[in-house]
Amino acid sequence: MPSLFATTREHSGIMLVDLSGRISLGDGSALLRKTVRDLLEEGRTKIILNLGDVNYIDSSGIGELVSGFTAVRNRGGELKLLNLTKKVHDLLQITKLFTVFDVFNDESTAIRSFD
Repeated sequence: MPSLFATTREHSGIMLVDLSGRISLGDGSALLRKTVRDLLEEGRTKIILNLGDVNYIDSSGIGELVSGFTAVRNRGGELKLLNLTKKVHDLLQITKLFTVFDVFNDESTAIRSFD
C-alpha cells in the first residue's frame, strides 16, 4: 500500500497537487519527486502543494520539498505550500525552511499570489 497519494488539478494555469499520507524515505518522497518532475516536463511551473492531509514528513521528505522547490525555481517558476499541519509547520520552522517557501492557509489566496 503506497504511503503517499497525490492528485493534481488545475486552476487558471496553476497546478494544485493534493497530497495525503506520509512523505518519507521510499515511496512517499519518490512520488513527490515524480509528480513535480512530470509537471515541469509538461511546462507547468506554477505549482501549489496542498499538504493538508500529510500526517508525517521525515528528513528525506523535507529534502524532496527543497529539491522540488529548486527544480521549479530553475525553470523560472514557483512552488508554494498550502495547508501545513502543525507537525509539518513546526518541522519547517525548526529546519529554517519556513522562510524559504511561500506558505498559505487559504487556497484562493495561494492562487492569487501568482498574479
